[in-house]
Amino acid sequence: MLDVLVLKGHRTLTAAPAGNVLVNTTGNSGLAKGGSGDVLTGIIASMLAQGATAVQAAAVGVWLHGRAGDLAAERLTPYGMTPEDVVSSLPAAIGEIL
Repeated sequence: MLDVLVLKGHRTLTAAPAGNVLVNTTGNSGLAKGGSGDVLTGIIASMLAQGATAVQAAAVGVWLHGRAGDLAAERLTPYGMTPEDVVSSLPAAIGEIL
């Protein structure tokens, strides 16, 4: 069983079984749209499928989701961006940490 909690919000929180709480500082109001949580879930699931631990997948997934959202907002504004734009910005966000 995976005992990791992700609370999506202004500063998304990731809570680990040991009691640690990670506060994410990437992201913007443009992520508060229908479908954005589905994108986040897909990123985390992809990380798990690639062998990351649950805490790693959640923490990295939350950061990537937020950073991709920030990149999309830079191009389109938070008001004009869609979840699809976040997905399109994922390669650039991943490139920043590789």
